[in-house]
Amino acid sequence: MYSLIRHGRRSIELQKWTDSVKLLQNAFPFSSARAVADVSLRDSRKGKNFTVSYLVGSLGLTTKLAESISRRVSFEVNGNADSVLSLFRSHGFTDPQISSIIMNYPRLLLVDAEKSLGPKLKFLLSRGASSSELTEIVSEVPKILGKKGVKTLGRYYDFVKVVIEADKSSNLKKICHSLPQGSKQDNKIRNVLLLRELGVPKRLLFPLLISDAQAVCGKEKFEESLKKVVEMGFDPTTAKFVQALRIVQGLSDKTMQEKVDVYTRLGFDGWEMFNRYPIFLALSEKNILNSVETFLSLGFSRDECAKMVKHFPPCIGLSAEMVNKKVGFLVKKMNWPRTALVTHPAVLGYDMEKRIVPRCNVIRTLMSKGLLGETGNELPPIGCVLKNTDKEFLNRFVRKFDDQELVAELMTIFNGDHAS
Repeated sequence: MYSLIRHGRRSIELQKWTDSVKLLQNAFPFSSARAVADVSLRDSRKGKNFTVSYLVGSLGLTTKLAESISRRVSFEVNGNADSVLSLFRSHGFTDPQISSIIMNYPRLLLVDAEKSLGPKLKFLLSRGASSSELTEIVSEVPKILGKKGVKTLGRYYDFVKVVIEADKSSNLKKICHSLPQGSKQDNKIRNVLLLRELGVPKRLLFPLLISDAQAVCGKEKFEESLKKVVEMGFDPTTAKFVQALRIVQGLSDKTMQEKVDVYTRLGFDGWEMFNRYPIFLALSEKNILNSVETFLSLGFSRDECAKMVKHFPPCIGLSAEMVNKKVGFLVKKMNWPRTALVTHPAVLGYDMEKRIVPRCNVIRTLMSKGLLGETGNELPPIGCVLKNTDKEFLNRFVRKFDDQELVAELMTIFNGDHAS
């Protein structure tokens, strides 16, 4: 196994919304559904704006990072979040540690500090954990605090503790071999330590450790799967390595080959696709065929479909509903040719409501005002509109204008505060 390691080193919230809608409909029976949706949308933005301001002011996060977190959690009052931060500080967590915890597991800001979070921290300390050990382990893997039941919480805490302590040792190899064999838990810890010795970063290991993932269970099967993944040339420092291990560990050689053959029959290089996007082999043959048929039904040729998958493999796993929605909007409403999507298939992976629609609404507004290109209503290339960063997009299509009223209007549209 350690010759393998050396080789590897060388290769390197729906129901609440519905209730709100019903409440508004009862209160304003003559209001349209659109008006109700607008109210809900404004409330959502209000929460996100408050969340961003709170994260920047309370934790010193950058606005960009705070905006990213606000897409995962949002709140309109600071009471609960303040209680969570105060609880962490009272247990010796430093501000950098707290920031790290919230960045990795922001939903903790919504947890009841007194009834849920506090008892968990108290339980871990009661088992003999020192304050410094507790803060280190929770900072490394804050999702431990999401585990239910003290037995489960304690077990996963111990898993992480073993890995962290072993990682500090100068003789990780010896520790791996000294662990007892047989139990599922012992094998899991040993396998994770082997991956760590191979060079897999802790940020990729800990999610495996605290989950029920089969990728790090067993012994002979694990070592066999690990050997295959290393020999395939996957870099242990990347997420692709862990994804490939999950697939190889979960599928027999026969099943893997059958899935590769499906892609081959469709004109793709199945093994090349696996090397680029391992999760491919997790798709069923039905899902693969349905995905291809969806593109064909929208007017793409088989050659165009193959080209899109080659340049953006994840497009094969997109749902038919999402593909239809995005292609319909970009081709029929925005008037970009289908060939633009063949050249830039990655745009199909972008978020419809957070990226595609707001940017396209800005472009449509500029075209309606005669402010784009030589003709005034010239549609820019799809790559310039959707693939650039927010900063690049705003500099190119919004901030360049001297008319501050126009800039303010465009910024409002960009931020989603304008009906499409």
